[in-house]
Amino acid sequence: MAFTYFFRDLHTLELIVKHVIPSVSGFSKVRVWDAGCAMGPEPYSLAIMFAENMGRFAFRNFRVDATDLDGSNLFGKIISDGVYSDEELKRIPRELFAKYFQPGAKEGSHKIDDVIRSKVFYQKHDLLSLKPAGSGYNLILCKNVLLHFQPAERVEVIRMFHGALAPGGYFATEQTQKMPPETACLFEQVAADAQLFCKLELKH
Repeated sequence: MAFTYFFRDLHTLELIVKHVIPSVSGFSKVRVWDAGCAMGPEPYSLAIMFAENMGRFAFRNFRVDATDLDGSNLFGKIISDGVYSDEELKRIPRELFAKYFQPGAKEGSHKIDDVIRSKVFYQKHDLLSLKPAGSGYNLILCKNVLLHFQPAERVEVIRMFHGALAPGGYFATEQTQKMPPETACLFEQVAADAQLFCKLELKH
């Protein structure tokens, strides 16, 4: 089973806040796709960061589509329940932990705030189908997945992400995953110290 934890790669999360939130100011809908969400710490970390920086009114229009192939068929229930062990939560900044988590029914666990939980929607999804989970995304985050694909598959998945992004949308991946040359013309890197990119429109 995939293991991750809340607020992993905080640097990229902070850059997403810096670049993406100003770009969606005033939007009637803000849509994020977390492709390869595992058991939910990453999409929930994103939702908390957006909640903290968007304002309560704007956050009502926020949604994360969280997807994973998940051979265990357990991720959906875990994400829906929103209950995590204290071990998975220990890296959360203290003030955010106090604000967004309450003690769970089971000792050594906490449950995420219902407002945050209501913004994350899980579905099982295979990226290699090359069919996006939706369209018009303002941000697509895909970490610790592309490295498992063959180079040609990686290129096709990134092209699919480009098509699923709204104009001016952002794509983020893990620090070790460089943009393939074949897709470099589709994006502009917006931070020298992170794999965060803005969608470029194709010229016909």
